[in-house]
Amino acid sequence: MAIQQTSGLSLILRLQIDNTASFSDVASAIGEAGGDIIAVDVIHVHKDHVVRDITVNVHNEAHRERVVESLSKRNGIKVVNVSDRTFLVHLGGKIEIQARTPVKNRDDLSRVYTPGVARVCQAIAEDPSKAFQLTIKRNTVAVVSDGTAVLGLGDIGPEAAMPVMEGKAMLFKQFADVDAFPICLNTKDPDEIVRTVIALSPGFGGINLEDISSPRCFEVEERLKEALDIPVFHDDQHGTAVVLLAGLINALKIVDKRMEDLRVVVCGIGAAGVACTRILKSAGVPTVIGVDRQGIIEAGKHYENPVWDWYAQNSNPEKLTGTLDDAIRGADVFIGVSGPGVLTVDHLKSMARDPIVFAMANPTPEIAPEDAEPYVRILATGRSDYPNQINNVLCFPGMFRGALDARARDINEDMKLAAADAIASCVPEDQLNEQYIIPSVFNKQVVKAVSRAVAEAAYRSGVARRVPKFDVSAE
Repeated sequence: MAIQQTSGLSLILRLQIDNTASFSDVASAIGEAGGDIIAVDVIHVHKDHVVRDITVNVHNEAHRERVVESLSKRNGIKVVNVSDRTFLVHLGGKIEIQARTPVKNRDDLSRVYTPGVARVCQAIAEDPSKAFQLTIKRNTVAVVSDGTAVLGLGDIGPEAAMPVMEGKAMLFKQFADVDAFPICLNTKDPDEIVRTVIALSPGFGGINLEDISSPRCFEVEERLKEALDIPVFHDDQHGTAVVLLAGLINALKIVDKRMEDLRVVVCGIGAAGVACTRILKSAGVPTVIGVDRQGIIEAGKHYENPVWDWYAQNSNPEKLTGTLDDAIRGADVFIGVSGPGVLTVDHLKSMARDPIVFAMANPTPEIAPEDAEPYVRILATGRSDYPNQINNVLCFPGMFRGALDARARDINEDMKLAAADAIASCVPEDQLNEQYIIPSVFNKQVVKAVSRAVAEAAYRSGVARRVPKFDVSAE
């Protein structure tokens, strides 16, 4: 997941205004600093002063400081507190647990707790699979992070990672009615992470790994997939890859090219870059060339990152050497999961006809969209303020909804490919164009399409323990 800049902030300034000052003094101070007052509320009125909340629009953090400073310099005005709507949303956390069955009397109590609950416990002890029917395991996912690769902020620790994991849990519930709980671990040791998640797993139907730094994230995911019989999904890898492939499927319809003819350059060989390469290969792309700071990843070299050794053996069939300049010449598609300023107009000019560019670095893409647009046929980014946003929210809610519905043991490559096709299908053929290759995250059809496709793929690939509600055998 990557951090995204906003176009502005809405501050709430709590001010104590003495009788020696007036509201016009407040308005002048805010106006002189370039702030825009949009609401005023009276909180307390006292004999010698009034406390008001003033809602003010500002451009960014620096502008916020100018407004506060301007107010602080005025006689008779005291800045009691400064907050904004984002912080207010997070007060006390963003999620809560609610009982599904009210306890109004002793009879209710005896059913949900002792003594009645003992019979349910015995049933699960005799047949552990009944935990999927009789506990929250049926519909609950753990969102697990160690706080080492949070947004664009890096290693900020488990406490600071919690707001992101809470937000993920909210999205699970809102988009797919999946209950999710944030778990941030106070360890960076892969062994301890794996042991802890395994120990916690009985209460969950799936594990969503989030914001764990590369290359440890690969080891953690693989070991958990081997150890557990519930889906384990590292969203930073596979969510990005699935949505990328969905966008590419539709982009190819516009430029009239085929997967099996593509030459693709992936820039940034971390978690997302490796996953994007894997799914492209699974989708039939023959030539993928990976480029990182050290240049083109090539066979025959030894890399400190063991995943790069795998990458070198499974990419770059042309055995190219050099830098991005060499890799991108004649390429049909550029996929950026790296950083700003990596891609230039000269690079774009050297690509094949109708270049397709996915510049997904956040908050600043590999090339400014305004600079790229004259030279590319199709452009996608990770940002919401440009067309064709590659956003993981299009994938993970439906992915887990389908996996839970099928009671899948795993999330495999077939399920990921099915999810990508389903996302792509949510853009009607008669609406498909260069500015619209990927559906909106608020398109309600996406989760339905993805969950069904994933459940069907789980059933057909043999990892489902439950036949989905729809009749897959008849299709």
